[in-house]
Amino acid sequence: MSVDELQEYGLERMNDEQIREFLGSQSTGVLGLPAEEVPYMIPMSYAADGDSSIYFTYLLGPSSNKEALSQQGDRARFLVYSVETMFNWRSVLLAGPLSEVPEEEWSDLEDVLTNAWRPELFKNAGTGGNVKVYELEIQARDGIRHTGLARGFQESIDY
Repeated sequence: MSVDELQEYGLERMNDEQIREFLGSQSTGVLGLPAEEVPYMIPMSYAADGDSSIYFTYLLGPSSNKEALSQQGDRARFLVYSVETMFNWRSVLLAGPLSEVPEEEWSDLEDVLTNAWRPELFKNAGTGGNVKVYELEIQARDGIRHTGLARGFQESIDY
């Protein structure tokens, strides 16, 4: 079924403001990078600038598929979702070009990157490895949500 067909059951499309608010309230998602046979997908924490871009801090080892695929591909997708219950969930899919941010520009992003959530493991491990920042320029965004019981369901419950 399409999103339009599911609207009668309580599914709603999110507008741009709802998508911005949702991205600002979350901290992780799944980054999809183009690969030869199947997409390469990896959970990532992110920082949102509020409107046009999201940023990822990569901690890289000596041989990194994530880095190689990020440099080879010119577009990526990023999925952010939250599920509270089977009747209360949200999902936002972003797409756009992914590019490395030059280190000399990191200071311009300090406010955005400082507030980004990161796993405690990465903080404890330090930044002795290779660190890079990547930007996903949001060119396409789509969000859907279900935030209550399906229409007709509540009426069928008698207490």
